[in-house]
This record gives sequence, structure tokens and C-alpha cells, in this order.
Amino acid sequence: MSGRFSTETLTGTEAVRAQRARILAELLDNVHDLADAGAAAIRAEVPTYAAQSGDFHADVRDQVVRHYRAKLAVLLEERPVTAADIAFVRRAAMRRARAGVPLADYINAYRIGQRLFWESLVERAGPTPAGREAALSLAVAQMRYCDFASTQAAYAYMEFQQYAAAESVRESRGLLETLLAGGTPTRGRELAAAQAHGLAPDARTPLLVAVAMLVEAAPVTEAAGLNRDAEARHAACAALARTVGNGARTLSVVRQSEIVAVPVLGPGAEAGELCDRLQAVVGSLAGEGIRLALGVSTPVAGPAQIPQAYQEARAVLDFVPEEGGVAALPRLTPFQYLALRADDTARHLVDPRITALLEEDRARGGVLTATIRAFAAADLNLRTAAERLQIHPNTAQYRMRRIQQRTGRSLRSINDLVELLVAIALQDAVPTNDGRERLAAVTDEGRRRADVRSSHEPR
Repeated sequence: MSGRFSTETLTGTEAVRAQRARILAELLDNVHDLADAGAAAIRAEVPTYAAQSGDFHADVRDQVVRHYRAKLAVLLEERPVTAADIAFVRRAAMRRARAGVPLADYINAYRIGQRLFWESLVERAGPTPAGREAALSLAVAQMRYCDFASTQAAYAYMEFQQYAAAESVRESRGLLETLLAGGTPTRGRELAAAQAHGLAPDARTPLLVAVAMLVEAAPVTEAAGLNRDAEARHAACAALARTVGNGARTLSVVRQSEIVAVPVLGPGAEAGELCDRLQAVVGSLAGEGIRLALGVSTPVAGPAQIPQAYQEARAVLDFVPEEGGVAALPRLTPFQYLALRADDTARHLVDPRITALLEEDRARGGVLTATIRAFAAADLNLRTAAERLQIHPNTAQYRMRRIQQRTGRSLRSINDLVELLVAIALQDAVPTNDGRERLAAVTDEGRRRADVRSSHEPR
């Protein structure tokens, strides 16, 4: 920055110069009271600051005093601000970043403090024309100081944040590789990282492993495509890291072409609820043009079982349609999982009459299939099944007769009902023109089963 702060005023009178000197002298004499007011305004207007400790608040007040003194020195000496004048800013910015204060809040807090300074300056100008002229003559230098100082503070903050992020990525990647290899973090930063993510060696809290991959990644030969895919993976990794289950950060790492996340379930939390949050993340990313295939393991007890859970999550990716989505084992019953894994031989074993009925019923809206499922879910109680289907019991009875006439199977026979349910599950597992139907059918059925179980629990 070049040039001098001009001592010329609009009127050029000595009265204006005298008023300017008076205003700055009064501010300097009252700098500690002014800093108290500035620090209080910051706490009142920035919740992130209000939630901090007393030591943090004392540090903020000290920084406000330093800024006010530095600015007053520049204004009194009528010269540009330099980096040496505000050398204290760099370490303060790093402390804010280390404390987890968002950059927007940090810059906002600085501006609040400077706003209080300007308001106090204008107040001390008084009602006289010379006083108002003196305040006006200080406006440009005040704004230049604020711009220079806030820019330096933002640079320092970002430098530390980038350094901390790089360190965090290295620690997270090392921790994940240790866990996937069946190892145990025992000391140093790796152990601290494990504890921060709720993955301490002695932890027995249930956790899941989620493995995600981009859908329709760009060709390897396209450099631009590689950059775009790398950005997409890091964006997805950050989104999955925010999917917390117990208040701890979720360990989430980009691992070559895949993203691996290890969310920990909090006390009383259900795996299904966490799967719903993961589903929401995938949906949100799809809205941003980032399409993922995400596989989720069964819940396991503690970090020692992470290798097993990782293999489950990788394997279940086979169930995800080509356009992406979520395949979550906690949403499936063993019965449904086996159906999804079934080969053509299992489908050939289904009676052709059952296959024909189910195909015809699917084309007509699936009312007979829904009746079979509802009857099974109601423990063979016709009236309860009819209520859940919102139809008259006579209508449900009519549908059951049609099913028996077409297939030779009675829904009141356990063996026949199981055979029908197996056929339905095998049909659900067959890819269709809309790949989403394959997975949606089984996951929706899993949710219905969960709803039925919860409806029978005591409240």
C-alpha cells in the first residue's frame, strides 16, 4: 500500500485538525473501555464466540485492544498501515482456526469490533461542523486499516486451516489403513485420531462401515475428468464425515477410487436411522451432480470388526443399480439378502404358475403381491391384513382365493406362504428397466417389517 494519509480536510481549517486530534486522543485514553464494549458486542452477536471459554474471551478482548491501539497509532501518525503494525494477527487467526471457529464467524467478529470503534469515533465527533468534518476525514484511513487487517487475518487463518487439513487427512488415512488391516492404534496422533472418531481400541460401541464409489466416473485418459472426479470424491468424503451418530466426527477417507466412512452409533441410536441419514446425503449429493453407489455393512461391535464390516459393505455394492443409490444391509432381512444373492437356478425352482401370477400382478399394480405380504406381516390374521391394506376383509378373502386358484398355494399354509414369499423376493431381486425398483422393493419391505415390529412394542 502506498501514499500518505492526507491531513487536508474539506475546509482546511485548523479547527478540524484540532477536532481530529481530540477525537483520537479521547479514544486512546478510553481504549480499554472501548475494547470491553467491542468484545461484549462480539459475544452478543456471534454465537460461536459466546459458547467459548473465559480464556478464549480474554484472548478476544486482548486482540480488540491491540487492533484499536494499532489503528489509533496509524491515524495519529497519518500513515498507511503495514504488516508490522498488525503482526499479532497471524497467531490470533491460527488460534481461532484451532478452536474450530468458522472463518465467516472470525471475520464477522473482527468487523463487529471495528464497527464499534467507528461508532465511538463518530459519537465523540460531537455536534459541531468541525467535529463532523474531522470524523469524515478519518473515514478513508479507517476503511483502509480494516481492509488490510481483515485480509491479513483471513490469509493467516486459511494457511493454518490448510496445514491442519493436510495433517488431518494424513492421520485419518493412516488410522483407516491400520483398522482395515486389523491393527490397533496404540499411541501418538493415530490413537488421538481414533479417540476423536469414537474408535478407541477398547470401544465396544456399535459402528457401521460405508463404502462409496462414483457412478459413471470420467475416462482415465481425460485429465479434466480426473480432476473433476477427485473433487467429487473429496466433496462426498466431506459430506459423509458430517454424518455423525454419537457426537464424534465420522472417520471418512478417500481411498483411491473409493470412499470409506466409519460412522459410530450413539447410545440408543438405530442402524436404520443412520442408514436414512446416509441415504439423505447420497440424495443431496446427487442434486449437486455427484452420483454415488453406497454400500453399508451390518452393525459390528467395536473397531476390531471393521475389516469384516468393510468386506460386507464392498460386497453389497453389487446390489446398487447402475445409476447409483444406497444398499444398506441393516435394511435387509437374511431372507431378502439371500434372495438378492440367488442365481438363476433358484428362480427356475419357482413354480411357473407362481411366476406367471406375480409378473401379471406387477403389470397391474401389485395388489395380490401386497396382499401376500400384508397377510404374512399380520401373522396370518385376515382382518389385520385388511386393515393395513385399507380394504374390506371380504376383498382380502377374494384376493386370497384368486391366488390359490392361480397358483395352487393357500396363504393359510405355512409352507405355501413361504414359497410365495420366496418367489416375491426373487422377483424383487431381478433388475428391471428402472434399476431403482430392484433395491427399493427389498428396502421398502425391510422398513415395513421394522414398522410392524415397532407397532407391537410397548409404549
